[in-house]
Amino acid sequence: MTDFDVIVVGGRIAGASTALLLARAGLRVAVVERSARGSDTVSTHGLMRAGVLQLHRWGLLGAVAATGAPPVHTTVFHYPDTAPVHVTIRPSLGVPALYAPRRRVIDGLLLDAAEDAGAVVLPETAVRSLIREEGRVAGVTLAARSGPERTLRAALTIGADGFASLVARECGAETLRRGRHASAVLYGHFAVPAEGYEWAYGTGAAAGLIPTNDGQTCVFVATTSGAMRRLRRDGPDAAFSALLRRVSPTLSERVQAGEGPSGRLHSWGGIPGWVRQPSGPGWALVGDAGFFRDPITAHGMTDALRDADLLATAVVETMSGGLPEAVAMAEYRVLRDRLSRRLFEISDRIAAYDWTFEQLRGLLRAHSAAMSDEVDHLSSLPARVPHLSGPLPAVRLPYAG
Repeated sequence: MTDFDVIVVGGRIAGASTALLLARAGLRVAVVERSARGSDTVSTHGLMRAGVLQLHRWGLLGAVAATGAPPVHTTVFHYPDTAPVHVTIRPSLGVPALYAPRRRVIDGLLLDAAEDAGAVVLPETAVRSLIREEGRVAGVTLAARSGPERTLRAALTIGADGFASLVARECGAETLRRGRHASAVLYGHFAVPAEGYEWAYGTGAAAGLIPTNDGQTCVFVATTSGAMRRLRRDGPDAAFSALLRRVSPTLSERVQAGEGPSGRLHSWGGIPGWVRQPSGPGWALVGDAGFFRDPITAHGMTDALRDADLLATAVVETMSGGLPEAVAMAEYRVLRDRLSRRLFEISDRIAAYDWTFEQLRGLLRAHSAAMSDEVDHLSSLPARVPHLSGPLPAVRLPYAG
């Protein structure tokens, strides 16, 4: 017998979402998360329409709005060679606006919802290694702080443990595609009003304003890793100010006139993206563990919510006996890759920072079209993963330990 049907390694946005959907489907789920509940992580917080749509489909959008994350009804694009371009976010498909909750807010909300649905959550707990039996992953060994080593067994172990995923590494997940470029990012939280999401572009650099919780706006600057290293020789604050002035003197003046940053600036050094093999015998990957693209298009949280839904559907289909494991996981891979391929390619191209502004506008239009395709698919799905009639007994699982 297994302890659980599914162990999810990682309780951030991808892992918490996957656990929530699987627990709602009646599966026995454990979430192992190394960090403390309520802690923050590196992120610029923005959710795109597909991400907000997921929260609406799962019945959680009202809870997100209640956290005080302001509704975003407008996106503004700033270019040095034209007047600002304003785009209205029109309500549709149950999405009244966009939102950009802090990660300590959205991750915690999703993890609480997973726990309410019946998942067992183990915070401040690290996984040391995977258990293998008869050629399959059969669970995890937890890092012992004191006393005897502890193991958890499950029919399926899901790696939602980020870009340095232990699950991906120990399972030898093949890298199917690699990006060529990488953005280096500096960001902080300022008491600066924003019209909505504001994206700005200058020669070899970009910046953005993203309104979030507590009356603050996340302000970021981005450029190539090499350019950022050179600018940071005078310190991160000097690099931040220099890049923001280069991208948009107007935005720079607005930020300087406000208060902040609250706390230190946060940094991301930049890593080219990848697409990894998403599953194998007894294991699967979701979130940055399986698919990571450059953050310049602010789509990472939305990617996580999308792929959590796709993977949870495949797992439920397998464990309910509806599809063989290999078939369901192949469908997960095909859908994930179809919905993300164009987004991956465009993000990687923008992260080169060698475009003309006319080329950039074409890339952003193509990115918008790819996001529309993503929304079209997600809007066709049922409101939640189909609910099974209670937890499945282990004997019904075709690969139970």
